[in-house]
Amino acid sequence: MLRLGFRPFYLAAALLACLSVPLWVAVFLGHARLDLPVSPLLWHAHEMLFGFAAGVIIGFLLTAVKAWTGLPTPRGALLGVLALLWLAARLAAVAAPYAVYAALDVALLPIVAGILLRVLLKSGNKRNIPLVSILVLMSLANLVFHLAAVGAINVQPLTPLYAGLALIVMIECVMAGRVVPMFTKSVTPGLVITVSRRFELGTLAVTALALALWVFAPAGPWTLVACALAAVAHGVRLWKWQPLVTRKRPILWILHASYAWIAVGFALLALAQVGWVVASAAVHAFAVGTTGGLIIGMITRTARGHTGRPLQASRAEVLAYVLVMAAAVLRVLLPIAVPQWYGMALAFAAAAWCVAFAIYLVIYTPWLAQTRLDGKDG
Repeated sequence: MLRLGFRPFYLAAALLACLSVPLWVAVFLGHARLDLPVSPLLWHAHEMLFGFAAGVIIGFLLTAVKAWTGLPTPRGALLGVLALLWLAARLAAVAAPYAVYAALDVALLPIVAGILLRVLLKSGNKRNIPLVSILVLMSLANLVFHLAAVGAINVQPLTPLYAGLALIVMIECVMAGRVVPMFTKSVTPGLVITVSRRFELGTLAVTALALALWVFAPAGPWTLVACALAAVAHGVRLWKWQPLVTRKRPILWILHASYAWIAVGFALLALAQVGWVVASAAVHAFAVGTTGGLIIGMITRTARGHTGRPLQASRAEVLAYVLVMAAAVLRVLLPIAVPQWYGMALAFAAAAWCVAFAIYLVIYTPWLAQTRLDGKDG
């Protein structure tokens, strides 16, 4: 379990996803009660971003940086300490004084960023240092959230949470641009995917601008235009990756389908600037559709690869993919189409999400607790 970062962090994050979302929806709909030092809404949003998503990102980067550099990343006791720090923060959120929770929660991301930066600098791998920079910015957003939550600074707590989501979307845009076309070409003989560097840089630039305007600027025409441009750019980018060739490869189509929600999210953000939809729809397009979808796709694919198993999803894993995409439709699109079904849509979305990650836990817990099938380290 402690041989490589993906093992404890993937499982822990999947368990949090499986348990916390149904609990939050039960609280929101009045079927359960949580006595927390912050509102249940803030707890839910924070734990999904800085617990679930950040946990998967940490596990992925601790694993990927070792592959990128050939140098060791934390394992054994040190990896165990990092995983326990993550777990302690999740438990402290519901069972400890807020100061203890905040201290535990704020500590992890800077520690991981420092470890990864040291490995990248030692290997001369400067290309991936920007990813560490985003972790540092996430750490800052997390600190601002906790300070805002206790009233230490005059900032709305939702603002740093939106900033955290924006940074996660940026990580997803960068990493998807690297791996999705590569994965697609590697299993499709003769397929040519050509995306110019200028287009890639332009897409990332307009994405960063649109997200920054959304987080920090009041609703208005500039944010609308930037978000609309970002929606179009990501739609074109996805089309250039030729998603239709992945129809018979679920372990690939889940990545393409999840990425499509970025375009949907920006389109909804643009509409939110003129009050046609609520911003929450866009937030959940990014959070459930993109982040949830890419996570379920990547934690299956990378865990299979790093345990020596074939990169081919089983029927149960395909069901998990379908359920996460269904959760996104139920949470984002159904309430827009039929507002009076909002409560029912949330309940069914939470159930679909929960079952998807429960499937992951059932399949992958034994695999990630055992050595690789091929006998290699990792």
